[in-house]
Amino acid sequence: GSQKLSKAIVLQKTIDYIQFLHKEKKKQEEEVSVLRKDVMALKIMKANYEQIVKAHQDNPNKGKEQVSDEVKFNVFQSIMDSLFQSFNASISVTSFQELSACVFSWIEEHCKPQTLRDIVTGVLHQLKSQLY
Repeated sequence: GSQKLSKAIVLQKTIDYIQFLHKEKKKQEEEVSVLRKDVMALKIMKANYEQIVKAHQDNPNKGKEQVSDEVKFNVFQSIMDSLFQSFNASISVTSFQELSACVFSWIEEHCKPQTLRDIVTGVLHQLKSQLY
């Protein structure tokens, strides 16, 4: 009797361990997928920066001194103010876990290229009307 019981226990523990290994494998596969996407995004960013560097090397004086540092700062400040307003309205700091979740969802919602483009366009139109 105890021989069968111990075999059943060993079998059950083996099954549990195999299920655990399957879950771990799935988790690792998901992590690999996320890392592959990160690598792809970084490669795209690198290519974009390389194009910027190349364009600057081809035309080093183009655009120099056309825009004052003050205007650049005003553009940057307005963009950041706009982003901070949505960030501040979206964030809860009751716990680190909730803060992290809020930050990730804010980034996904408010930092999409089209959203950022709209913010920058709005800021530039606003500053243009103030300057001229």
